[in-house]
Amino acid sequence: MAGEPQRTFHLVAEHDGLTLAAALKRLAPKLSWSQARKLLAGRRVQVNGNLCLDEERKVKAGDVVRLSSHALAPPATADDVKLVYVDEHLVVVQKPAGVTTLRHREETDLPQRRKQLQPTLDELLPRLLARHLGLRYTTPTRQGGERHRGRSLQRDVRLALHPVHRLDRDTSGLLVFARTRGAEEKLIHMFARHQVQRAYVAVVQGRIDRARTIESWLVRDRGDGLRGSSPLGEAAEGAQRAVTHVRPMEQLANCSVVECRLETGRTHQIRIHLSEAGHPLCGEKTYTHAPGERARADASGAPRQALHSAELALSHPISGQALRFRMALPADLKQWLLRMR
Repeated sequence: MAGEPQRTFHLVAEHDGLTLAAALKRLAPKLSWSQARKLLAGRRVQVNGNLCLDEERKVKAGDVVRLSSHALAPPATADDVKLVYVDEHLVVVQKPAGVTTLRHREETDLPQRRKQLQPTLDELLPRLLARHLGLRYTTPTRQGGERHRGRSLQRDVRLALHPVHRLDRDTSGLLVFARTRGAEEKLIHMFARHQVQRAYVAVVQGRIDRARTIESWLVRDRGDGLRGSSPLGEAAEGAQRAVTHVRPMEQLANCSVVECRLETGRTHQIRIHLSEAGHPLCGEKTYTHAPGERARADASGAPRQALHSAELALSHPISGQALRFRMALPADLKQWLLRMR
């Protein structure tokens, strides 16, 4: 199987509800069960652009399954996450690309062995925080406690973390978690009132040579199942106002490096706004085209979607102290840009 060319499959109704291993068997009938499992364990399978190691994952019509010709980068571990700031109320972390911020709701009851195949950021952080605080960390049970020598233990409240915002799986950068319910409530209020400043560095296709502000009303379904801006504006059902301030930083051959400052923080806001402005992110897999159009080609060679949360500034929710954090581009984007230059 090694060295085989990359293959891409678009799943249809007959694949609904199959496990990923069973879907691979149906898509490539010459595969044995052991070969299908070996592809998964060997980091050769992506679902919707994301590495998947879980042979029991259920797939559905519309999913895109890709068999890679080589092993992909392994999932992030606690060692790939860095704590930037810790106090009794907050934790600020540097999130690597390739890890989901939070476990999807439908996956919260998965057995621990399946979660450990590809842990989420909120599952990795307690282990890292325990190490920082000099506390013992043991594996959580399905009920949310801990398992130690066959006994179920109560989780240490000092390791509790409460998410207040998130980054996309393939976006790297700064994130803040609350450690207390009081801090969580105040941070949620601050995000809702746009009192947290966030700046991203993005690399986009095409040339952006002047600053601009993009404002639209985003809806969950623009007509083809993807999020996007509605031509009806605020009159559209469920529409949310979204504002992104874009400033050019550097021009490359066929790409532009830009800073994006969020005035609002809607799901996929930057990716949608840049794509609708005619400048999709380099490495973008989803927002590449308008409804009814063909996907726009991306010859950039970006290692992933080129988006990085570079700056986070806020007033401490309890003390009021001004906090500002910055994170340089991670190695994968930095090395890619060096090759581009």
